[in-house]
Amino acid sequence: MAVMVTGGAGYIGSHMAWKLVEAGESVVVVDRLSTGFDWAVPAEAELIVADIADQDLIQAAMREHAVDAVIHFAGSIIVSESVADPLAYYLNNTVASRSLIESAVRSSISGFIFSSTAAVYGSPAEIPVREGAALLPESPYGTSKLMTEMMLRDAAAAHGLRYAALRYFNVAGADPEGRIGQSTEGATHLIKVAAEAATGKRDHMTVFGTDYPTPDGTCIRDYIHVSDLVDAHYLALQRLRAGGSNLVANCGYGSGYSVLEVIDAVKRVAGRDFDVRLQDRRPGDAVAIVANSDLARRELGWSPRYDDLETIVAHALRWEEVLRARNTATPLRRSGVSAA
Repeated sequence: MAVMVTGGAGYIGSHMAWKLVEAGESVVVVDRLSTGFDWAVPAEAELIVADIADQDLIQAAMREHAVDAVIHFAGSIIVSESVADPLAYYLNNTVASRSLIESAVRSSISGFIFSSTAAVYGSPAEIPVREGAALLPESPYGTSKLMTEMMLRDAAAAHGLRYAALRYFNVAGADPEGRIGQSTEGATHLIKVAAEAATGKRDHMTVFGTDYPTPDGTCIRDYIHVSDLVDAHYLALQRLRAGGSNLVANCGYGSGYSVLEVIDAVKRVAGRDFDVRLQDRRPGDAVAIVANSDLARRELGWSPRYDDLETIVAHALRWEEVLRARNTATPLRRSGVSAA
């Protein structure tokens, strides 16, 4: 048996691939390398450079490697970009996911784990938000993810596919051992951007919107360490393999921090100041989203290990230094099976 990790050369997906390899799993990574890096994939994993929408190739890989589960991370994630180019997001997130789900059904895959998002809630009326809250996404990004959840629900009812959809909040930090982290150029994750500013990669950073109805006027989010997040996915995999029922669950810590509070934490941990500039709001940004993760803790037995903002920041800052050293050397590449 093997696990197929889509987007497994990207930020979260590569952490998932390492987690699976360390657990003794056979891993097949599918990534078109548009934003991911082949060097981030563990050497023990098979890397297939392809688009998940290529059904013939995906189904052939599923058969060849005896894939019994899919963990689906591939997709576009920038809220403001989705507002500017919604059709691209529906194509890359929703249409491609539909192709992948069909490939899983045709290949008799027994378990499908989907990387969803708290953006499906929009700006919830009650915080921390529970899974039963109204689903009112405020951006095409959130809507594209919600549509995939709906397809999984319906495919499960029609074809017996079992699935877990994990709705998580703001992912941050890096591998505690310093092997991998968020490496995408021009990333928009707040802690990543602030860490780049603190380490001199950026000469400033921008805060979008200081007039939200929050204590300091900036948006509030629940920040989760990437390693805790992949642990939840691994527990969801074990649940499905054991015959567990379908699950839609939040993954977060239940505590929120404003944009300015996060920036202050980065400055404090880094021991450096940096230029912060204020601009108007961006379209599509929700006011505040904080998770109630009781369901994930109860149903998965999930117990986060890195629920501490300064720890998350410290790991992100250390990765920036590792990445700086890597980028000054000739990057090592690895070969992969290509769809071309």
